[in-house]
Amino acid sequence: MATLASDGDREARAATRSCGTCSLCCSVLRVDELKKPAGADCRHQLGDRGCGIYPRRPEICRAYQCLWRQGGLEDDERPDATGGIVDLESNGIGVRLGIRMRRFEDFDSSPALRAIAERYRNEMPIRLSDIDDVMNPDRPFRVLLPEGIEQRVIGDRVEVYRDGVRVDVKTMMWAERWARRFSIWWRNRGLQ
Repeated sequence: MATLASDGDREARAATRSCGTCSLCCSVLRVDELKKPAGADCRHQLGDRGCGIYPRRPEICRAYQCLWRQGGLEDDERPDATGGIVDLESNGIGVRLGIRMRRFEDFDSSPALRAIAERYRNEMPIRLSDIDDVMNPDRPFRVLLPEGIEQRVIGDRVEVYRDGVRVDVKTMMWAERWARRFSIWWRNRGLQ
């Protein structure tokens, strides 16, 4: 997870925020200490009552703060209200905005998530994914880029759209596909 630069207004918002009844990250995050894969509901999650092991929860749970908790989103953009976890993510060569939802189609049905993506789209790539089958290297995801460009990736197929109209179809380079598969295999090792 990437972090935000110092900003007095953002830090003031962050200081007043708590998760409250929101527990979407309890489904999104991978927690090796609990043998919980990403995308699976945590067995300690008690719905609106929060975490059943809160006083002794693992360090990753203690340290994690979504972009809303960090003060980087508006008050009404908490994950349980928007339907997605929004984070800044390091991708090795820069930073992107990651939006992870319970269901892939939640992005298109959430005006709040679409507004967040539009707000940041010209500054950095926006990666949209769901929490279904996260260890599958062929699962679909979308990347929103400036000037109305969108890439829809399914396995090794990349469909390129401009302003909602498909303009190209490509095949992902073998090295990129292999790197994705290796990365997921490596992450899976920690859950066994």
